[in-house]
Amino acid sequence: MRLPEPADRLAAIHARIAAAAGLARRNPAETQLIAVSKTQPPEAITPLIDAGHRIFGENRVQEAQAKWPALREAAPDVALHLIGQLQSNKADDAVALFDAIHSVDRPSLVTALARAMDRAGRRPDCFIQVNIGDEPQKGGVPTADLAALLAEARAADLPVTGLMCIPPADIESAPYFALLAKLAADHGLGGLSMGMSGDFETAVTLGATHFRVGTALFGART
Repeated sequence: MRLPEPADRLAAIHARIAAAAGLARRNPAETQLIAVSKTQPPEAITPLIDAGHRIFGENRVQEAQAKWPALREAAPDVALHLIGQLQSNKADDAVALFDAIHSVDRPSLVTALARAMDRAGRRPDCFIQVNIGDEPQKGGVPTADLAALLAEARAADLPVTGLMCIPPADIESAPYFALLAKLAADHGLGGLSMGMSGDFETAVTLGATHFRVGTALFGART
């Protein structure tokens, strides 16, 4: 049996996005599919670029630095999103490389990113990562501390466009997505980075503007 080609997988995901958006009476164009290319070699990423996809997500600054400059030479219009945790001492590198940073979660990182943006004259979109399930092992600001962190980010002139979350594993994600949407609305934010391969359709119906899909696009890792 022939394995699906990258273009086929991409088309299938877009069909699922359109169906989910239709249920919510949303325009699919309001959403951005982030292809999670972490750990993927350039030869796995290039077919998706050739198929027309232009938004990719990486977890680690160092890995992205190693593979994306060459890929971007061939496709300068690619947008690169940092979706993993960011150490404050990597802020300059992240600001130089990424077009959006989804993991702003503490005051020290707000300060580091603001300084890095001022130095670089470049201002990637930022999402505040919320620990929506208040799980001690996960990154993200506790929900109770979100207002304070957001105030600090705005005071530092960080370009905060939305909130991001990763709900607890193995339970229904919809209530957590709904809570993130409410928090974003309460704070006047339009961006909602939520949903992955297993639940992005639910996220779309609940207002996601960005969602992160890896396995469904690249196939299972060998």
